[in-house]
Amino acid sequence: MSAIFWEIAKRNIRIHMLRSTLAMLGIVIGVVAIASMGILGNSMVATVSESLKSVGDSVIVSPYSGGGGGMGAGGGGGGSSSASLKISDQNFQQIKRVVAPNVATPVYSTSDHMKIGVGSDDIVATIYALPAEDVPNIMKLQAGDYNNGNSGCLVGSTFAKDHNLKVGSRISIGTDGSKGTLRVTGIIEERGMSFDISTDNALVVTPEWFENAYDRNKDYDEVVVKVKEGDTATIKTNIEKQLNKHKDNKVVSVTDSKATLSSIYSTFSTVTTFVTAIGGISMVVAGVSIFNIMMMSVNERIKEIGIMRSIGTQKREVMSMFIYEAAIIGVIGSIVGGILSVLAGYAVSALMLGTTKYLLTTANALSVGEGVSFGIVICLLCGIYPAWQAANLNPIDALRHE
Repeated sequence: MSAIFWEIAKRNIRIHMLRSTLAMLGIVIGVVAIASMGILGNSMVATVSESLKSVGDSVIVSPYSGGGGGMGAGGGGGGSSSASLKISDQNFQQIKRVVAPNVATPVYSTSDHMKIGVGSDDIVATIYALPAEDVPNIMKLQAGDYNNGNSGCLVGSTFAKDHNLKVGSRISIGTDGSKGTLRVTGIIEERGMSFDISTDNALVVTPEWFENAYDRNKDYDEVVVKVKEGDTATIKTNIEKQLNKHKDNKVVSVTDSKATLSSIYSTFSTVTTFVTAIGGISMVVAGVSIFNIMMMSVNERIKEIGIMRSIGTQKREVMSMFIYEAAIIGVIGSIVGGILSVLAGYAVSALMLGTTKYLLTTANALSVGEGVSFGIVICLLCGIYPAWQAANLNPIDALRHE
């Protein structure tokens, strides 16, 4: 018997094809809005995760610069002055002992003018210096060898690409080459976003060369701790307890990259939920449209319902007929919306993120599934009351209806 009411539901949709198609279009738009926003949010999280996966195990220690009258990291007064915003060798040794057996790497950094090739224009780039034995712990090379001498340097992949540098190229450092010339011994793999040192558009030299060139002696700009044993939060706490013993006289600021990553992911998750909820508004509007169409369908067929009830059709069978109509509209609209949402997600990812390699993931499949499911559920919910009203019409009153 249910097959008969299924056919009646399909017949009614065919008779009012334009109205049914417009209702399906509302569901399609709602599903596309929800699923494509979910895909964009998931792709953004995946992109950031990929960019920052190499720095999730780091603790970064930098000179404290938050107080105007505190002691600087070098031990002198006037914590806010630029000269005092360094980490002394004494403080570095304390950090080294606290984080053992993990490796603490002292880092010099500055920006300077440089020339690449004869007749080239001056450019300004960041120069980092860290011990040669610690370099492989922080960065990997895509070409060449790690720098083992004071006459060589490593360059970031973006810097090498932008200035057409290869292993063996020479770079003059300082205005008119005042700091000397360095030969490129290796090109660093792209690291993307980073909490410790951003090498993609920078040079890496030896501490000895840096100290001679910039008259620096064991006053570091930051210390990077790669945590392989223990927890980053514990390491951070231990460093702060050792160096920031006095609340009003802080020496260093300590950043836990894992905690920062968690905060970033949480923010992206909140943004994704928000934009998906905005997309859900269009689905609610589509649901109101379905409800209106179903009520119109009931009002148009009151006499038909009266005839069906007078020949013995049960309430649940009348109700099922209208539920089937809502289900057909919801399923077709949601499936079409799910297919189009993948295309929309592809376009949005390509335009906003510049990549679509994170499109086919489990998280995105779930987003599409959620959008499709929500569309079907909304249609069924919006069809329940009209179906109930149709099933509970008085047969005699329905037969008299004009």
